[in-house]
Amino acid sequence: MQGIELSINISAPREKVWSVITDIENSVNTISGIRKIEILEKGNPFIGLKWRETREMFGKEATEVMWIHNAEENNFYNVRAESHGSRYYTDFYLKDSSEGCALTMKFTAEIESFGARLVNFLLGWMFKNATIKALEKDLEDIKEAVEK
Repeated sequence: MQGIELSINISAPREKVWSVITDIENSVNTISGIRKIEILEKGNPFIGLKWRETREMFGKEATEVMWIHNAEENNFYNVRAESHGSRYYTDFYLKDSSEGCALTMKFTAEIESFGARLVNFLLGWMFKNATIKALEKDLEDIKEAVEK
């Protein structure tokens, strides 16, 4: 799957946006697509944080284990997951804007196995569209939570 990059302007300072997007444990209360969060390992202080996230995708629950593998406070953090023969990366970037803060999410997938390549060839367009819609909704939910 080719990378997807989406941004949203939020009327708040980046520190406030950072506090919301890094509160993984309570993201179930912020992001409507998340059904459950289970912290598996605490980070040091943030890098290495590992959790199990359950979301609704295609009308069913899907659970993935994710972890923070790189971060710089108030600037960015990178999430990694591995599942079904692929590696998934979701990156969050903060940048000052005239409205307050621009939050950018970038999602990429590295397809490793033959089975995953075949599924991507046949159904990749559908997964990409669903991923775009989910990311757009996540960004809207974050904006709403921060601007309360």
